[in-house]
Amino acid sequence: MISRRGFLGATAAAVSYGALPAMAQQQPIRVGMLTIKSGALAAGGRQMEDGFRLFLRERAERIAGRPVEFIVADTGGQPALAKTRAQELVQRSGVQVVVGPVAAFEALAINDYLQEAEVPFLCCSAAAEDLTQRRLNPWFVRTSSTSAQPCHPLGDYVARELKYKKIVAIADDFAFGQEQTSGFQRTFEAAGGTLVKKLWAPLNVADYGSYISQIGEPDAVFAAFAGANGLRFLRQYSEYGLKGKIPLVGSMTTVDEGVLHSMGDEAIGIISAGWYSAALPGEANERFVAALRKQTGVDPGFYSEGAYSAGLALEHALKAVDGKIEDKQAFMNALRKVDIKDDPRGPWRLDSYGNPIENIYIRKTEHREGRLMNTVIKTYENVSQFWTYKPEAFLAAPVYSRNEPTKL
Repeated sequence: MISRRGFLGATAAAVSYGALPAMAQQQPIRVGMLTIKSGALAAGGRQMEDGFRLFLRERAERIAGRPVEFIVADTGGQPALAKTRAQELVQRSGVQVVVGPVAAFEALAINDYLQEAEVPFLCCSAAAEDLTQRRLNPWFVRTSSTSAQPCHPLGDYVARELKYKKIVAIADDFAFGQEQTSGFQRTFEAAGGTLVKKLWAPLNVADYGSYISQIGEPDAVFAAFAGANGLRFLRQYSEYGLKGKIPLVGSMTTVDEGVLHSMGDEAIGIISAGWYSAALPGEANERFVAALRKQTGVDPGFYSEGAYSAGLALEHALKAVDGKIEDKQAFMNALRKVDIKDDPRGPWRLDSYGNPIENIYIRKTEHREGRLMNTVIKTYENVSQFWTYKPEAFLAAPVYSRNEPTKL
């Protein structure tokens, strides 16, 4: 299903040939978004759309002097349908840039098509490693991170500063969960720890009891979940009596602000890492949080802020080419060079592979100001997708997966 949102301000009819250039300037920039509206990842899909709509509304639906037509397509969280919706956006709706999608498996399903069609692909959520590593698409840039990028510093922090030695990992059994776990494992073990077990839960599992019963007695558990799965897992972890007994550390989305508002004491004390926290100080973030809370009633998180960042990247690139998105190559060149200083999450810039170099925040979930929030306890500045490794050496190894970097 594809829905349209009209741009503000109608263009006056031309009455002479001299009016045509001005009329051309008033043609809308057509932006398509691929999102998910049902299933385990639907909450992230809604938040992603909320973040981008807020960006547009703040600018009265105009970027670089031109109106914007925003067209949203629901993929249902299915790779085949994601490709169909991408084709419809390009071929039927004539979009000039595609924003989204939510999940890694969707991005992998549409990447080749958008590359062949030479359509700019502004990925604001899907974190599949190889999209900015071994499967480079010159029409692709990302505004979030790779799956493992926040987990590299987390693994290092947990080993060196929390002094945990043995950890069991439990994660969603799809690319995002697998790659997050692998990134955490690599740096945790490099710093002297051991990942003693990996437990993989299907994306739509309803009961985590059989997985929780396999945890044993490690120093801590690493949990990597997306959408509403973190909420369900943490509740059951507490119900099984492990809360307060075995500490939890988590990926960014496990305690994402988009679901944190539905959590209770089971979330308090969890250490996580991510490129954003709604508790970050600074005027830009305070304004952003206030606007999203007014719009949605909850704090922004991974999905909404990644989409807002996509809007900022789009705006910077369009201004660099005077709004002429029709010159696709010039626009894409400008998009790959964005260096954002005014993002609510802090400054970031793109590396030569189209992925952000950005701050990663170590966060602790606490109850403050009448709600749960991820307070920042340490900042790793200018973190690359390759962590501290040389890109050539990093890329010579297999992509992170269920069985990489080691088989357990």
